[in-house]
Amino acid sequence: MPAQQLALLALLTLGILESLANGLLSATDALRVFFHTENCLFVHKQLRHKIADAIMSHGIQLPDLFEVLPPEEAQREFQRELATIRSLCLTLLEEQRLVA
Repeated sequence: MPAQQLALLALLTLGILESLANGLLSATDALRVFFHTENCLFVHKQLRHKIADAIMSHGIQLPDLFEVLPPEEAQREFQRELATIRSLCLTLLEEQRLVA
C-alpha cells in the first residue's frame, strides 16, 4: 500500500540518518546501501510523492559535499542536509498519520 510504503521509506531513512550522524555509516556508504539510483527511481516511479522524491534527492547528493567543499564547510553542510532530510521524513510520517 502506498501509504505504508511512504511511512516505511521515512522510517528507514531516519535509521540511515541516525547511522550517519553517529558515524556508523559514511555518506558514501549511505549512497551505496540506500540512496542509490535504483532506489531513487523506485521511489520516483512507484511512490510518486514529492516529499519522498526530495528525501532521496537530498540523500543521493551527500557524498558530493565532501568532494566539492573544504572539509569544515562540507561537515557543516552535511549536518544541514541531515537536518533537512530528517525534517522531510517527519513531515512525511505526519502526513501519513493524518491520512490513516
